[in-house]
Amino acid sequence: MNQMVIPEEKQKGYLLWIRILSVAIPLAVAILLNPRFPKLHLGEWTRILPHINGLINTATSLLLIAGFYFVKKGNVAAHRRSMQTAFVLGSLFLVSYVLYHLTNESTTFEGKGALLRGFYFFILISHILLSIVVVPFVLLAVYYAWSNQIRRHKRIVKVTYPLWLYVSVTGVIAYLMISPYYA
Repeated sequence: MNQMVIPEEKQKGYLLWIRILSVAIPLAVAILLNPRFPKLHLGEWTRILPHINGLINTATSLLLIAGFYFVKKGNVAAHRRSMQTAFVLGSLFLVSYVLYHLTNESTTFEGKGALLRGFYFFILISHILLSIVVVPFVLLAVYYAWSNQIRRHKRIVKVTYPLWLYVSVTGVIAYLMISPYYA
């Protein structure tokens, strides 16, 4: 993706889309997670999606770390490739996550012991809440980089990067903890 300068009149439209997506994505996920939401039957193949999501989150985490490393070393091109790939994988994760919850009931964590259950639910709840918070930040960070608003990009990634990395890593941890309980 080449960086470009976007005329001011178009910027308002892009920022409006970022606002819309920042509300629509968490709302759609919340609706799908509602136990009363009717599930579609698209076949047994959808049961593999959580495992694919675990791999996507792992790859995204590694790409975020690589992107950070590259930018600190001054390799902007490698940083850009890493972050663009992380963004694409995050988008694929979202599609796969929505598809899974559109077709399957949520899996219950069956781990034993208060400490283990407390840790799992802390990871899960913080992951869910911060995944909602991080959406507009990621979209803005990508937009600012893409539109060559590097000062704004640098400012917003100071918040975005640690949030996005936390969400990705806790997604992997939550997956590893619940994966034995998938049907």
